[in-house]
Amino acid sequence: MGKRKSAAKPEARRVQKVPTTFNCPFCNHEASVECKLDRNAGIGTVSCRVCSEQYQTTIDNLSEPIDLFSEWIDEAERVNAEQ
Repeated sequence: MGKRKSAAKPEARRVQKVPTTFNCPFCNHEASVECKLDRNAGIGTVSCRVCSEQYQTTIDNLSEPIDLFSEWIDEAERVNAEQ
């Protein structure tokens, strides 16, 4: 009599991490922009460590750093289009 074969264990799913540092659109330095979310105050801040550019906006509980960075890029493009 043989032993029963056990079923293969399912592989654990990897959770993709959302980046919190990005390339600066103004000075083009890599990984110099960091996003900080203050969920208690409802404020998100994006700032470049090299050229000191900053952007601040209101956030909600579902906001992620990539959302904040995207809003900053959109706002910069909007301002450039007006000029």
